[in-house]
Amino acid sequence: MDISYTRSSRNTIALAAICLAQLMFALEISSVPVILATLEKLLHADFKDLQWIMNAYTIACTTVLMAAGTLADRYGRKLMFIISLSVFGAASLICGLTHSTPLLIAARFVQGMGGGSMFICIIAILSNQFKEGAERVKAFGIWGIFLGFGLGFGPMIGGAIAALSGWQWVFLIHVPLAVLTLFLALGSVEESSDPDAKKLDILGIVTLSLAVFGLTYYITQGSELGFTSRTALYIIGATIVSFVVFVIVEQINSHPMFDFSVFRIRRFSGAIMGSVGMNFSFWPFIIFLPIFYQTGLHYDVVTAGLSLLAYTLPTLVIPPVAEKLSHRYQPGVIIPLGMFTIGLGFILMRFGATSAIASGWTMLPGSLVAGIGLGLTNTPTTNTTTGSVPSNRAGMASGMDISARLISLAINIAVMGFVLVAGIVDHLQNALPNTVSAADLQTLAERIASGGSTESLSQHFPVLTQADPTGSILHGALVEGFSWLMLYGGFSVWVLGAISFLIFAPKSSSQQVRT
Repeated sequence: MDISYTRSSRNTIALAAICLAQLMFALEISSVPVILATLEKLLHADFKDLQWIMNAYTIACTTVLMAAGTLADRYGRKLMFIISLSVFGAASLICGLTHSTPLLIAARFVQGMGGGSMFICIIAILSNQFKEGAERVKAFGIWGIFLGFGLGFGPMIGGAIAALSGWQWVFLIHVPLAVLTLFLALGSVEESSDPDAKKLDILGIVTLSLAVFGLTYYITQGSELGFTSRTALYIIGATIVSFVVFVIVEQINSHPMFDFSVFRIRRFSGAIMGSVGMNFSFWPFIIFLPIFYQTGLHYDVVTAGLSLLAYTLPTLVIPPVAEKLSHRYQPGVIIPLGMFTIGLGFILMRFGATSAIASGWTMLPGSLVAGIGLGLTNTPTTNTTTGSVPSNRAGMASGMDISARLISLAINIAVMGFVLVAGIVDHLQNALPNTVSAADLQTLAERIASGGSTESLSQHFPVLTQADPTGSILHGALVEGFSWLMLYGGFSVWVLGAISFLIFAPKSSSQQVRT
């Protein structure tokens, strides 16, 4: 038997398992937003619930990411991958079978723990399984295609599954996929570990997770608790203390999860701004955009998913172009340029959303431009964060990059929800003066933001029957909220892009002079 052929066959099967796992991880980020409006109706979930359905997954990924990498290095990447995959599949089953919003949120958290662990193991397994040049480049290229496919086509896939089989199958589809992946991985993935693996930074993991959760909870629940209430102030105080302890722990720990000294490297710091910028704007907005298509433009779930392709597909096409441009003009130019382009897309989307003839066509130019900006930013950012540090610190730099993305995403899901509701409340206050109490106005705004129909809102708020018989005020409020949201997404990524450019500038200038 040809040993090289046998190894090649095993590697092909292992790559299939890795790519399926990556596809599932990506789909759980991009396919779920399309069904949020459906969950609001069928599970009677409120706006905060919808935010937590998404954020539970993101926060859980952040919580386990660095710990999973350390445990995989110590006890075996294949073993950790199998455990993570099993947890992910079991949690997906619970997500699909439950009719309870709190249980769905809890299951999404467990699913996120499995997904985050799975994701970090995938990269380690790829690096170990494919060591030779050409085979390694091909394997990472195919893996990247599946990651991009899951993120880019996720909205359409989620919409199609929900329309054909019901929203439950957006989660249940992962059960047979997880079983197939497990079957493929058991006989093909090679076990590997690191005998010099660092100790688990438990205190760092706990304090960072508490800080992220605390800030997210404060933003999401603040309107209900009262942002200046005693409970809310306790929460934000505990959040600040947790973050300060985290920084201190990482400074004195001999094996820190985050080595803050890398921020002295200008290329790393400039690229991290790109990681944060994308998740201040592009990725959290994909959670809210389906609500605009379904409620504001009255698209069905499939049409909404198709409309989102204009937003996500450029992220698949542009990265190779971005990589060539990055080599020619330096990341210090391309990364800020990408963030500026994302912001420009948001401003164009705002014009499309507020147009008198708003439709998917008026949203199309802005969606495409924002997607192009994401494509310009993403790959150069990843390559620069890992390539700007010594090779023995590349794993840590990659972990910091991924953590920065997930933390920014979790926080900005909450912030964008707050901005959306604030814009809706502002419109309602002007359109319904002295008609609805402040508390009811907040509740009404949150129901509008979650995709509530005019009929259901009128039932809960009878005053609307006379004050807004045509639903024009409610529709105007939703458009106003999204106008605020798009302005936030556009200007925030522009600010971060400017900061990135200023951090990069001295380095870029010196390189250009030498050239």
